[in-house]
Amino acid sequence: MTSFQTIGIITKRGDVRLAEPLAQLLQHLRAHGHTVLLDESAQELLPGEAIFPRAFLAKDAQLVIVLGGDGTLLNAGRSLADHGVPLLGVNHGRLGFLTDISADQMLPTIDTVLSGKYITESRSMLESQVIRNGEIVTAQDSLNDVVLHNHDVVRMIEFDTFVDGSFVNSQRADGLVVATPTGSTAYALSAGGPIISPSLAVILLVPICPHMLSNRPIVIDAHANIEIILCERNQTAAQVAFDGQATTGLQPGDRIRIKQKETALRLLHPTDYDHFHLLRAKLRWGEQP
Repeated sequence: MTSFQTIGIITKRGDVRLAEPLAQLLQHLRAHGHTVLLDESAQELLPGEAIFPRAFLAKDAQLVIVLGGDGTLLNAGRSLADHGVPLLGVNHGRLGFLTDISADQMLPTIDTVLSGKYITESRSMLESQVIRNGEIVTAQDSLNDVVLHNHDVVRMIEFDTFVDGSFVNSQRADGLVVATPTGSTAYALSAGGPIISPSLAVILLVPICPHMLSNRPIVIDAHANIEIILCERNQTAAQVAFDGQATTGLQPGDRIRIKQKETALRLLHPTDYDHFHLLRAKLRWGEQP
């Protein structure tokens, strides 16, 4: 048996479709003797149950089960990674690259994991700062990506990129995606970047619709320090998004500093988890038109 006696549950906030599977999971875990901590995201779905702040789950939960899509797991991961709490994702979203347990197999698969049969995987994260006039105005973590992009206008942004203090290039583009291997199958893939194995220690830089077509995706060492400077001459409203869930507006001269976070996120998978099988299924490789 595992030591997962106290289990937290995080769900997609306000998604009424999850009320029934959430109630089933809660009842199932309690029937098997587990202490369950319902995250505040479940408050609207099970109003009669005790609800706990996310910080309480981070401190006391030995495992957190995430019900929802990849966005729900991204949110959970950013808040729990520093505490070493492993996450187990049940897919009630669309793609399910991170929440890889199918909804119809939720209870038997979770029982198998709780019996001690699972795979542990570490996923690297990014930590970022936005610097303005020498002061930190934003500090955020990301599991997927940090995205510089224009704000509500169809105009290019002008910015410079540095890696470990060395000048890489100046670009005019719709933006830039700085992605982890996990994020290589998200926005970076749509922007023309490669798919990176989650086990590789790299960071991906993918320009978004660059003016010069010779500006191509670059893969760099995960321990590199990245700095993106919004040019003083830039006249396009720009912002930076962290996992697409938190954003900060930018001003000319602002600097975005990005590096790999020292703490990785721990994910649990069923023993039959296969990354390439997941890619084939989600990206529909080999299907006949």
